[in-house]
Amino acid sequence: MSENKSHYNTQFLGDPIKIPVEENLQIQKPQRAKSNLLAILLVAILGPVLGAVFGISAYGGGLPFMSTTQQVVVNNAGSVNWVTGAAAKALPSVVTLSVSSSSSGATGSGVVLSSDGYILTNAHVVTIDGETSKVTIEVKTSSEKIYRAVVVGTDPTNDLAVIKASGTGFTPIEFTDSSNINVGDSAVAIGAPLGYDATVTAGVVSALHRTIQVASAEVRQDGGSSLQLWNSGSTAAPVNLDVIQTDAAINPGNSGGALINDKGQLIGINVAIASAASTSSQSGSIGVGFAIPSNVAKRISSQLIKDGKVSHGLLGALVTDAPSSDANGSFTVGAKVQQLTPGGPAEKAGLEVGDIVIGCDGQSIDSYSKLTAAIRAKEAFATVTLKVIRGNQTLDITATLGDASAK
Repeated sequence: MSENKSHYNTQFLGDPIKIPVEENLQIQKPQRAKSNLLAILLVAILGPVLGAVFGISAYGGGLPFMSTTQQVVVNNAGSVNWVTGAAAKALPSVVTLSVSSSSSGATGSGVVLSSDGYILTNAHVVTIDGETSKVTIEVKTSSEKIYRAVVVGTDPTNDLAVIKASGTGFTPIEFTDSSNINVGDSAVAIGAPLGYDATVTAGVVSALHRTIQVASAEVRQDGGSSLQLWNSGSTAAPVNLDVIQTDAAINPGNSGGALINDKGQLIGINVAIASAASTSSQSGSIGVGFAIPSNVAKRISSQLIKDGKVSHGLLGALVTDAPSSDANGSFTVGAKVQQLTPGGPAEKAGLEVGDIVIGCDGQSIDSYSKLTAAIRAKEAFATVTLKVIRGNQTLDITATLGDASAK
């Protein structure tokens, strides 16, 4: 398979790198115009880099934390707004993470799940050199207490991980149903951008069911300083994520932190940002950030705590992007079935080669990557309803998914 030539120019707090952003895992997508391309940038921070730039103090043998902690400060109780209230409620449930190995270190954020120290973060935050077994993790709370932690389990497919801190008395975050949020709803991001812990930024929910493609946390890093990016010759595929888009400022270090609503309830786990192509060595938020929906985060974290692993749905169909009526056009309108696994879930449900999937459980599907993200966000053996175009007909097909780990 030839390499897709559409790239985002990006950097991972270092030299500019390139990420193939809409590579078809089975069939190559048409090339897109480059003038408006954005870069999907994972937002873990490299501790050594920031230590040099921002003077981060070392704790416990070189694990980087900022030397001071900034709480939600209220100088005038008569003029507080919804952001103050939401942040004050959620802040005790958001922690700063320091992750290190013998070769490198990084910092990120996490969200408290239970009073006995279970914490949710991104898989890429706790993964160094493609591993979690040889890392040292420390957790710093908003009250400046510091605890050791260990990895309970990771889900690179959804870029989520659960760790367990050694202490007790943590304040769990309150979840809300992410299927009920609307575009335009208020949103607040809390985390440690650039190492500045307890940072609060506000905005709105900009879009729902956005699909982004990032390198898997299972891919080894280059000397601990940058992600080894997926390419067409790699055995590790990129990850397609179904995410919430927000214009609340998210920067490196917000990874694994909380995206909350105006009541201080969790609506998403911050995971990535988009960055305009730039010649500068570093670039930050341009108002296009992404978070994994709370419903997905809740399911994944519950399975990781219970079993240490997660199941993922499998459709059993080889799909590619279905172009608009102009085969050379830039827009796609669905996921076209190219091949069916004999006896697989898709074939059993009645899907046929040539069908174009345009919906999944009420979610619009306009690309192969969006269908992939929607299916992999489901657990194994879940039932889904697919909206399909077959010739001049529009059909609803119910499928019981298989288990991706058993393929």
